[in-house]
Amino acid sequence: MDKARARVIVEGSVQGVFFRAHTQEMAYLLNLRGWVKNRRDGRVEALFEGDKAKVDEMIQWCHRGPSEARVTHVRVIWEEFAGEFKDFSIAY
Repeated sequence: MDKARARVIVEGSVQGVFFRAHTQEMAYLLNLRGWVKNRRDGRVEALFEGDKAKVDEMIQWCHRGPSEARVTHVRVIWEEFAGEFKDFSIAY
């Protein structure tokens, strides 16, 4: 399978609604590696690495987010796969 790496920035009502925890849970289910964090500007940023199809599925999930979130925009930046992560974590 093709490997992929995507940096995703999610805008909207995405902090204080367990977006990071739900993202981590979904990443585990999809066997993805990387991290997710809150940004000071109110957005959530994540970096996903894994099988391309699973990364694509994760990006589609980010457009919806958990039921408590209200996503207004998702920016995806494709990067070169590095394979540098052992798991998926919540960064602070």
